[in-house]
Amino acid sequence: MIVSNPPGPYRPSWDSLENYVVPEWYLDAKFGIFIHWGVYSVPAFGNEWYPRHMYVRGTAEFEHHIRTYGPQDRFGYKDFIPMFRAERFDADEWADLFLEAGAKYVVPVAEHHDGFAMYASRLTRWNAAQMGPCRDVVGELARAVRERGMVLGVSSHRAEHWWFMNGGREFPSDVQDPAFQDFYGPAHPGGFDFGQNQPDEPFLEDWLRRCAELIDAYRPQLFWFDWWIEQPAFAPYLRRFASYYYNRAAAWGQGVAVNYKNEAFPEKAAVFDVERGQLAKIRPRFWQTDTATAKNSWGYVEGLDYKSPTDLIHDLVDIVSKNGALLLNVGPKADGTIPDGDVEILREIGAWLRVNGEAIYGTRPWKVFGEGPTRVVEGAFQDTARSPFTAEDIRFTAKGDVLYAVVLAVPGPRVFIRSLAQGMQLEPRPVERVGLLGGPDSVPFQQTQEGLVVSLPEGPCRHAATLRIEFRG
Repeated sequence: MIVSNPPGPYRPSWDSLENYVVPEWYLDAKFGIFIHWGVYSVPAFGNEWYPRHMYVRGTAEFEHHIRTYGPQDRFGYKDFIPMFRAERFDADEWADLFLEAGAKYVVPVAEHHDGFAMYASRLTRWNAAQMGPCRDVVGELARAVRERGMVLGVSSHRAEHWWFMNGGREFPSDVQDPAFQDFYGPAHPGGFDFGQNQPDEPFLEDWLRRCAELIDAYRPQLFWFDWWIEQPAFAPYLRRFASYYYNRAAAWGQGVAVNYKNEAFPEKAAVFDVERGQLAKIRPRFWQTDTATAKNSWGYVEGLDYKSPTDLIHDLVDIVSKNGALLLNVGPKADGTIPDGDVEILREIGAWLRVNGEAIYGTRPWKVFGEGPTRVVEGAFQDTARSPFTAEDIRFTAKGDVLYAVVLAVPGPRVFIRSLAQGMQLEPRPVERVGLLGGPDSVPFQQTQEGLVVSLPEGPCRHAATLRIEFRG
């Protein structure tokens, strides 16, 4: 398979690709579900990097593997595949849950660092349609989510496979068995040091073919990449990939997006993504956070350390107020069931969105993102660094002439909004009406030179309360 640029408006150059426009569906969606599910859910130990760490001497995974399964030259990672049966996997049940959660797009991992494809690939025998579940997982999810009006995306972590299994070359293991090189290889000894270990042309061409195969077979409208694609050797292949994808989408008549981390793409050519972190202020260009329900793993493991629904809802609101979207990950078990902890979190988020979604979906940033004492720690891997939000922390979103003010805690009988003080340059028009989503369309308020004071009715309010504010004139 030779990947050549299809007819369309884009060429494989950054100048051309910087003409890319983020589709409206993505700007409006705000909330999606990420799914890390693969062979690594069978050992369910450590995290989704078990396939690497089980071959790295001195790690907890290495010792656990020998104690539980035996030496790596007798029982390697490949031997988990027959145990990955997915006997209870039901794409429709998953899609129903994601819809109930309020998600607008769903992004299964098509291939993780381990090199096992979760779709029907013609380029590798190591795929879920031929081994393990013997089912086209991505294909089944594509049908189920689209039938429910959600958008399908996919993620590829294939780039990291260049070095991912290289620990198995340091001692007797099945990584060194020529019979399995098409799975474990290249297992390049150089590791993942930036700039020091560049993948070669055969690997890069294979990477591009696998990406194109996913595009043509499933027509995803979002294509998510992990961090290692920013290696210099990938740059020309990223340009070829993006022009291929964008031109295919133009032929389909659908808006698509590519997610990237760090500086792998120019900011105009794709959508910036922050792993397990947020931004401190409004970013003019649309962006995304990817994070997980659990603090300690993306894939399923025993002993998941879950975040609270409240914290995740507050993160969602904060991200949206700053022109972003939240891609929230769940990690199903090897049998295909989603853990109860994930289910409870998703249902709680969905219940809140059914009342307050008007302030999330289809909104755009206001003149400021919000106010209050709590500061977000900006950057990747900072998702648990901030203090809990308080009832003084308020986030703003806007839709047309309507302003939404989300109080990031359960408020008391009164809410005070300094940003809406009478005569403020932020909004010179006087407030005409204030309503409470899920409550009265009109509640008492007073606008003074110090701020807007809103009196709230008694009643239950879970996680956060949203005020709908209209202005005169």
